[in-house]
Amino acid sequence: MGSQIVYTYRDVPTLLQFSRDNNRIRGVMGPFGSGKSSAMVMEIMARAQKQVPDSDGVRHTRWLVVRNSYPQLRDTTIKTFHDWVPPKYFGHWTDTYHEYRIDKIVLPDGTKVLCEVLFRALDRPDHVRNLLSLELTGAWLNEAREIPKAILDGLDGRIDRWPSKRKGGATWAGIMLDTNPPDVDHWWFKLFETTKPPGHSIYKQPSGRGPDAENLSNLAPGYYTNLSIGKDPEFVKVYVDGQYGFVMDGQVVFPNWNDTLHTASEKLAPTVGLPIVIGYDFGVRNPAAVIVQYQPRGKMLILREIIAESMGIRQFATQLLKPILLTEFRGYEVIGTGDPAGMKRSDTDERSCFMELRDAGLPALPAKSNSIEARINAVDAFLTKLSDGEPAFQLSPVCSQIRKGFNGGYHYRRIQVAGDERFYNIPEKNRYSHPMDGLQYACMYMDQSIQVNMQRVQHLGPYTAQVGVSPDAWT
Repeated sequence: MGSQIVYTYRDVPTLLQFSRDNNRIRGVMGPFGSGKSSAMVMEIMARAQKQVPDSDGVRHTRWLVVRNSYPQLRDTTIKTFHDWVPPKYFGHWTDTYHEYRIDKIVLPDGTKVLCEVLFRALDRPDHVRNLLSLELTGAWLNEAREIPKAILDGLDGRIDRWPSKRKGGATWAGIMLDTNPPDVDHWWFKLFETTKPPGHSIYKQPSGRGPDAENLSNLAPGYYTNLSIGKDPEFVKVYVDGQYGFVMDGQVVFPNWNDTLHTASEKLAPTVGLPIVIGYDFGVRNPAAVIVQYQPRGKMLILREIIAESMGIRQFATQLLKPILLTEFRGYEVIGTGDPAGMKRSDTDERSCFMELRDAGLPALPAKSNSIEARINAVDAFLTKLSDGEPAFQLSPVCSQIRKGFNGGYHYRRIQVAGDERFYNIPEKNRYSHPMDGLQYACMYMDQSIQVNMQRVQHLGPYTAQVGVSPDAWT
């Protein structure tokens, strides 16, 4: 084999166009098996070789490769990279740090390529710890639909930092993203299809069943036809035709959920005179709040979801949540409860999330338990109840992320083992988990209140406020 890579774009013309684009942020979307990951590996190698050499004749670049989970990083991303660029021939792999130093390539002009590739998974604290302090040439976000937008935004400030200006700077710097299609509520769709900022470009590969399907020469005969057999139409739409859609991957957390029965036909309105309960989840710069109200005849109304991306809890409370409460829930008594982890003080200003809520006039207390089993059981308690012969749990259709969470976005991730299907016992952390967790805290509070035979939701004394009524609560 020798130290030579043979790759052709002959069967992937969309990826060839992608490779010729010099925009700072580039994304490619396509069906299963369309060659996206291989093209990203080749893109890193090509850009590394095009880097202008320094005075010593060395072409320095440093790249970050990100995947949502460590098993995916290890079993898919790293394996693909090593298949194309084997360490035996091209450099040195350090398994402890998941870093690849490619330093065995010498170009015909005598210059040497020194390409560092750092692999990181978002479910590994040791990987994430210094993610946004790296000095990079560029980055590759593999299966970007599973990665929070905050990671993309943060990395945009870390690229074009290596090599340093003293060594000539980066010849090209940017972030490459590949993915199977997400749904239309995803940040990917909003970024590439709606906002379309300068310096951003998207490339869409054609359907695997169409006349211009790509990468067929590297797939088994009839691959896409066989993949379509017995599958849900939405699965085929996303993974075969490469179109935006929603597909569940894993095991649902709430099998008692019935989308038809539990989703209200129109937007729900709160009942005047009854308090509302807000359940909080304090995801790292992705806070969420879910507003619910329990009715005297036993109905649990899920009225509103408020979800933020790349926003701290202070800004979330004062600029997003509070205005909604003042306009849509003015005059209602508010009870707040949330993740006990919100009691932890920040390392920077020693402020906790609950302190920030209280200062914004949104008093809340930590939930009595953080047990995932207790939280799930609390939601199930309402999903399985009837009120006047109808489902007690009613979700307002405006709560689109919670609805998608129930329909599979919030799930137990599959364990990659041979034999019977097995799943992790904790729901996967993703963009649906934040509002779903907030819902669980609200339901847990309500369920506990009902269990102590309260006909009216128990007040939390000084930890409640009336929206737009008590001036002291909003100062």
